[in-house]
Amino acid sequence: MGVLAMNLLVTPSATVSRNRRTTASRASASNHAPKSIAKHASRASGFSNSIQQKVKSAKGKVQEGRQRLITTATVTEAPATTKSVYFFSKDESMGDASMKQLLGGKGANLAEMCKIGLSTPPGMTLTTESCRVYNENGGELGAGVWEEVLEGLSKIEATMGQKLGDLENPLLLSVRSGAAISMPGMMDTVLNLGLNDDVVKGLAAKSGNERFAYDSYRRFLDMFGCVVMGIDHELFEHEITQLKKAKGVMNDNDLTVEDLKELVEIYKGVYQKEGKSFPLDPLEQMKLGIFAVFDSWMSDRAILYREVENIKGLAGTAVNIQTMVFGNMGNTSGTGVCFTRNPSTGENKLYGEYLINAQGEDVVAGIRTPEPIEELKNNLPEAYAELIENTHILEKHYKDMQDIEFTVQDGKLFMLQCRSGKRTGPGAVRIAVELVKEGMVSKDTAITMVSAEHLDQLLHPQFKDEEAYKPNVLGEGLPASPGAAVGVVVFSGEAAVQAKAQGLKAILVRTETSPEDVGGMNASEGILTARGGMTSHAAVVARGWGKTCVSGCQELSVNDEAGTFTLGGKTVSVGDTISLNGTTGEVILGAAELAPPQIAGDFGEFMSWVDEARDIKVLTNADTPEDAAVARANGAEGIGLVRSEHMFFGSDERLRAVRKMIMAGDKKTREE
Repeated sequence: MGVLAMNLLVTPSATVSRNRRTTASRASASNHAPKSIAKHASRASGFSNSIQQKVKSAKGKVQEGRQRLITTATVTEAPATTKSVYFFSKDESMGDASMKQLLGGKGANLAEMCKIGLSTPPGMTLTTESCRVYNENGGELGAGVWEEVLEGLSKIEATMGQKLGDLENPLLLSVRSGAAISMPGMMDTVLNLGLNDDVVKGLAAKSGNERFAYDSYRRFLDMFGCVVMGIDHELFEHEITQLKKAKGVMNDNDLTVEDLKELVEIYKGVYQKEGKSFPLDPLEQMKLGIFAVFDSWMSDRAILYREVENIKGLAGTAVNIQTMVFGNMGNTSGTGVCFTRNPSTGENKLYGEYLINAQGEDVVAGIRTPEPIEELKNNLPEAYAELIENTHILEKHYKDMQDIEFTVQDGKLFMLQCRSGKRTGPGAVRIAVELVKEGMVSKDTAITMVSAEHLDQLLHPQFKDEEAYKPNVLGEGLPASPGAAVGVVVFSGEAAVQAKAQGLKAILVRTETSPEDVGGMNASEGILTARGGMTSHAAVVARGWGKTCVSGCQELSVNDEAGTFTLGGKTVSVGDTISLNGTTGEVILGAAELAPPQIAGDFGEFMSWVDEARDIKVLTNADTPEDAAVARANGAEGIGLVRSEHMFFGSDERLRAVRKMIMAGDKKTREE
C-alpha cells in the first residue's frame, strides 16, 4: 500500500458527543499523488464558454425568482406570538403551511395536512423561536414553555384516549426535528418514546403481540441512547449482530420474543458501560428528547450543512412530537418513504420504498434494504390505493413534488409528514417543465423552482460511451442519484475532505452513511454504499447536492481497517480509481471516459423560458474558432471578449508561427 493509500486510509477513534454518533480524527492525506490518479480523478471539463455565460445569466434570474418565492412562501416572517406550542390533529390545527418560519417545514406541513383532511396522527410542534430562546439561555427552556408542552400533551392524550406512561393503555410518541428549510439527517428521529420496563408489558397486553412490544422497546433503547444520550450507535449494532449470530438468524425479524427480551437487557448494559442512566420516567424522556433536538441545531454537522447550503437567517429548529403509529405489528403493517415524482429523473411516477413489519428509521437509516414502493400494491393493496390518492391530493394542493413518510398499521394508512422533495438537476428541470404542461404552475413559477445549482448539475459531464466500460463493471447497486463520477477510493468523510484539499476527486465508499458523513459527502465526487435504498440518508443528501450515488450494492464488502472493498471478485484499495454511473447503478473499475453535456429536451425548453424572462444579453468569450462555433450553437448571441494572445493557443503550428515572427531578424522574414 503506497503513501497515498496509507494517508487516505481512515481508522476510527472513539470521540463521542452528547448529540452525535461517533466522530473520528483522521490521518492527513498525502501532499503528493501520482499524476495519473489526479488526472483520472478530475472531471472532464469540456464546457463551452457560451454555456457557462448562459447559465450565469439564468442563475441570476432564477435566484432572483427563488428569493421572491422564499420571501413570500417558504420562509416568511414569523408572526408576533407568545405561543410556543402548536397542537395539530385531523379535527383541529393551530398552524398552517404559511408558518414554516415559526413551525419549521415539517410542523407547518403537518398542520396543513390535518387541515386538508389527511389521516395524520395528532401531535404538537414546539416553535423555532423556542429553540432560539433555548440556545440563548444556555440550554434552558424559556419561561412557560414546559407548561405549554404539558398542556399540548393533555390534548394529544384526550384525542387518542391514551396516556403517556399508562400501564393499561399507553401513549407512545415520536420526536423529530424540522427547520424552516429541509435539512435531511440533521437529527435522527426518536421513536416509541414513553416505554420502560413496566409500560412495555402494558403495550404487550393491549396489542396482544408481545414480540411487537419488545421489538419497539429495544428500538427505543437504541435510538434514545444514540440520539439523546450520545452513545455510539455502533455499540448497539454490534450487540444485535452478535445476538443474531449466536441465535443463528440473519434478520432482525427472525429474533424471537425471548431473544428480544434478552436484547433489551443487553442494551441496558450498554448504557451502564458508557456511564449513562436510562430515564424510566416518560416525561423526563420527552424533556430530554426536546433538549436533544434543540441542541442538534448547533451541532457540527448542522452548522456544516447550513454553510454548504448557504442557509441563513433562521431562528432554529422546531420540535415535532407526534403520536406513534406502528409499522412493526406484523405482516399487515409497514412503513415507507416515497416521492410523488422521481426525484432523480423527474418522471411523473410514484418513487420510493417500504418495509413490511418495520419502523420508519429502518428505511432511511440504510440498515435494511427496502422493497420498491410498487410491491406495496401486492402486499397491502388497500393501503397502496389510498397512498396513491393522497399523493395526488398533496401535489394538487402544494403544486410541487412532495416527499412523504407513511406508516401502515394493521392495514390502515397514516401520513406522517410531507415536504417539498429534494431533487437532482435533471429532475428539477423535468418536474418544472411538466408542471407547466399540466397547467399546475406558470412558466415564471417554474423558473423559481429550479435553482442555479440544479442548472450547474446539468452541465456536468456524462460517460462518453457506456458500452466501452462494460468489461470493467464490478457490480451494480441502486441508482440512487444520477450522474457520472470518477475518483479515488476513500473510506471516510475526513479522507474525502483531505483528498479534495489536495485537488483530488474522491469516491466515498461506506457500508452505510450516517449524518456525521455530510462533510465528506459534500467533498466527494460520488458515494457508494453497501446498504440502504433509494430513500436512505446517502441517497437523499446526494440528490440534494447533485452528487452521484449508488446505494444498496449488496455484494459490496467493505473492510475499513484494511482500506479495501471487494466487489465482483476483485479487491479495490484506498487510492485506486473507480467510476460510478448513478443513472444505471454500475460500479466501474478505473476511470471511464467522460463527455461534455448537451442542451436538449426539457433542459432546452426550460432555458428558452429563461431566455424569455431574462433582461440581459448573453455573449461569450471565445479564444478559438471552434470555441465560437460551440458557443453560438449553445445559444450565445455574440462574442463579448476576444483575447488575441489566446488565439495562438489553438495549435502548435500557430504558436510556432508567432514565435518565428517575433524572433525574425528582418521585415521580409517577419511578413512571411
